[in-house]
Amino acid sequence: MISKVYSAALAGIESFRVTIEVDSFPAMETSFQLVGLPDAVVKESKDRIRSACFNSGFSFPDTSLVINLAPADRRKEGSAFDVPLLLAILRCNGVIFQGVSFEGKLFTGELSLTGDVRPVRGVLSMCADAKKDGFTEFYAPAENAREAAAVEGMTVYSVRHIRDIVDHLNGKRRMTPVEPDVHSFEDAYSGVIDFADVKGQLAAKRAMEIAAAGSHNILLIGPPGTGKSMLAKRLPTILPPLTFDEAIETTKIHSVAGTLPEGASLLTARPFRSPHHTMSAVSLVGGGANPKPGEISLAHNGVLFLDELPEFPKSITDNLRQPIEDRRVTITRALGRVTYPCTFQLVAAMNPCRCGYFGHPTRKCTCGKGEVQRYISKISGPLLDRIDIQIELPSLSYDELSSKGGKTETSAQIRARVTAAREFMHKRLEAEGLSGLGIFSNSQLDAAGIRKTCHPTDDAVELLRMAYDRLGLSARGYDRVMRMARTIADLDASEKIEAEHIAEAITLRSLDKKYWG
Repeated sequence: MISKVYSAALAGIESFRVTIEVDSFPAMETSFQLVGLPDAVVKESKDRIRSACFNSGFSFPDTSLVINLAPADRRKEGSAFDVPLLLAILRCNGVIFQGVSFEGKLFTGELSLTGDVRPVRGVLSMCADAKKDGFTEFYAPAENAREAAAVEGMTVYSVRHIRDIVDHLNGKRRMTPVEPDVHSFEDAYSGVIDFADVKGQLAAKRAMEIAAAGSHNILLIGPPGTGKSMLAKRLPTILPPLTFDEAIETTKIHSVAGTLPEGASLLTARPFRSPHHTMSAVSLVGGGANPKPGEISLAHNGVLFLDELPEFPKSITDNLRQPIEDRRVTITRALGRVTYPCTFQLVAAMNPCRCGYFGHPTRKCTCGKGEVQRYISKISGPLLDRIDIQIELPSLSYDELSSKGGKTETSAQIRARVTAAREFMHKRLEAEGLSGLGIFSNSQLDAAGIRKTCHPTDDAVELLRMAYDRLGLSARGYDRVMRMARTIADLDASEKIEAEHIAEAITLRSLDKKYWG
């Protein structure tokens, strides 16, 4: 007798349907054959399945079993096939009635030896792709059920024990579908951290606002204790709220990586990742024998913060160059190739030298001139060229730190201007017939996009010409100044790029000359 049950396997952050076919037939000696490119974990499932079956009160077939995982030419990994494998076997054994239909139903989950269903990775991807394939019911481990329920239009059942599914399918005890959570993306960071906590540093706050409005990468340079980390950690609080589609894609990545918080159904806040400088290239970009997302993908639709940038080995940070441009990373291994999205905003912070006090007005730098240059040169030119904004943070005076008065803007106030600037950009692109290019920020504009969207006044052109000659800007430097000027003009709701917009953009690109010559 042959039975057929449907499950899913992961390929990057997407999944593909796996049809589990079980053929049960009498033989002189019983056997259990598993084919269809299973990995070691899948092969070990036969022992978990047998014990789970007996300890759940079911009889295991006293026949030979041949199990095929189709498509047979794609490798199957992980323990998510335990539940559908046992269901297919119980169907052959008659424990699940013959009249029960498995069409339109997809099952996933790992089994314990007692029959309890344990969580697996990538449930959101499996459920979303199952809906695209026409499935209407999804059976997930209890710990993953709320995550799967984020997919609209899919009936999701929470499973704690294999008996729950068997009784449900046989009509003995019906399970209740999981109710999807109601999510709010507006105030994800409210009451946690705020820009109002940062004293002084008005120029740096303005630079962070411009970076948020145009999704520009930014480098913060200054001595210890000037607020570089505080500003970086508060950048997500002024970014526009996640859209539902962005939340789904972001949650998929964290679900596949196994980093989704326990009990969370959907990520409602933009990710903020801050890896230590001792990390490996695989941890940053992703990879491994069975490739998993790295920090750049876990920061997708959010912020990647590299504190003490020169302490990261150059061989590690140079891996960022292509992902920053392409907004995706492809990892190739002997077993296959996967692609992960990585549209992140890079925020880097560094001291001006190893001791941290080069150029400090009151504290003496203990580094020699050669040491300063060696420390600064740890950042490669190509990576620096991909960082639009470079801002220096001066040390704060006692009066600035102790002052309780003065106007201090909150994150909500800054976010309102950032959101308005992005809405102005989208309307401008739509009016110019460029809305179909998939551009969501000015940092994505290429040379052709700059020509179509950046319209400087005569005074702005003359100022940019002078800056180009005096500062020795490259063609890429020219493009970055124009992109930033376009963002600054959007913050002012200006169709034209004025001279003051160009001037402010130039000041945000001047530190590479001071420190790197």
